[in-house]
Amino acid sequence: MWIAARKAKLCTKSKPRSERLPDSSRPRHLGAPTVAGRGLLCNRARRCNREVEGIVVDKSGLAGFATRVDKAAEALRTLFAETPLQENEHLSRKTGARVFLKREDLTPVRSYKIRGAYNFFRKALARPDAPQSFVCASAGNHAQGFAHVCRQMRKTGVIFMPVTTPRQKIDKTATFGGDFVDIRLTGDFFDDCLAAALAHADETGALMVPPFDHVDIIEGQASVAHEIAHQMPAGAPDMMILPVGGGGLAAGVTRYGAARGWATRFVFAEPDGAPSLRRSLEAGRRTKLAQVDNFVDGAAVAEIGREPLRHLKGFAAADVHLVPENRLCATMVEMLNVEGVVLEPAGALAIDALKDFSRQDLKGKTVVAIVSGGNFDFERLPDVKERALRFEGLKKYFVFRFPQRPGALRDFLDLLGPEDDIVRFEYLKKSARNFGSVLIGIETRQKRNFAALKKRFDQAGWSYQDITDNEVLAGFII
Repeated sequence: MWIAARKAKLCTKSKPRSERLPDSSRPRHLGAPTVAGRGLLCNRARRCNREVEGIVVDKSGLAGFATRVDKAAEALRTLFAETPLQENEHLSRKTGARVFLKREDLTPVRSYKIRGAYNFFRKALARPDAPQSFVCASAGNHAQGFAHVCRQMRKTGVIFMPVTTPRQKIDKTATFGGDFVDIRLTGDFFDDCLAAALAHADETGALMVPPFDHVDIIEGQASVAHEIAHQMPAGAPDMMILPVGGGGLAAGVTRYGAARGWATRFVFAEPDGAPSLRRSLEAGRRTKLAQVDNFVDGAAVAEIGREPLRHLKGFAAADVHLVPENRLCATMVEMLNVEGVVLEPAGALAIDALKDFSRQDLKGKTVVAIVSGGNFDFERLPDVKERALRFEGLKKYFVFRFPQRPGALRDFLDLLGPEDDIVRFEYLKKSARNFGSVLIGIETRQKRNFAALKKRFDQAGWSYQDITDNEVLAGFII
């Protein structure tokens, strides 16, 4: 989707501030003023809007948004320097484009989430009725950003995390927050934690800090675009690929791009198992997914944020690329082996989406991919490697009807090629009958080796089934 400015005139001005809902009457868990109070697009703002392709905006709203983002970016410099925008030679050679990576994995908490959290705190504490305590619900990067800001601002905070949260994430969050945060493990799912956090806010008066669905969070995340605007060697990029979970980063960056007049094509990358933005754009309304795959945990959101969708609803569903999990794992392994860059699954989404474009599509273009996070638990590495090998066709699983006779195993091994290796051999069912079921895992160095191997199996009369791509069966026994 190409962002292009169109001429229009403002019809009327918005209501004076004195006519708007006072801050004190707003729900405590919402924190900062509502969208109407921010001068953004809303039903209560009586003005004629112009439309920039992909985003419905008004001129004064865009200018005000960009100004607030610039201030947020300036304030962030008290926490950390701009994250680097690095041209990646490996990806540039592969694609034919000049590929730049915006390294959000190099923030103090190894994700961009600290940006929105800090901006939210900064604005809340500047209000006359500034809160004394905060609360959030998260199982990942938002919790770590929240904890870091609590310690920096010297404010107490309570973090509700699922009982199933990996110990590594709990310990890291505790390290970032120190004595200023109280981590409470509640329930098995995020919704359990969210309910507990909202109840805590109502009971104690603590201010709820949402992970993405708030204008102050969006403005903070948009500081990524502010930095890119100053870092690009030759103006705005031709294409920018944005990972999407709840949509705060995507909404902020695209809106800032519109404010700065970027003629940039924005592409969104979502996990194939959690396509909340894609489904909402297809339906023309905010849609909650009935089921979410949590493998890409940093972007596994059942429902896109209400406020982010307000800014993203003008994009087409085709602008959202769904990333298969196994292919994503191959990208993670590639970045680790070739570049020495450790990425979490959500952090590799934008890089992986490059694979959806042909070399002709990208040749000569400047592309920015947002690397959103690097909080990877190395206990997951065997699973990531397994998925990567299966995607690349270098590892397969078979169920054989194995003869129960002496020499059968030797006959089978004789069929393997010089680059083939057995990595698993397990009897699934062994009986007194002539045949038993055996699970056999085989790795090879080149994908084409399996075609030759299967041909030898067939010629030798072996009875077998390739279950590599049978997700249901493979999920039970692999």
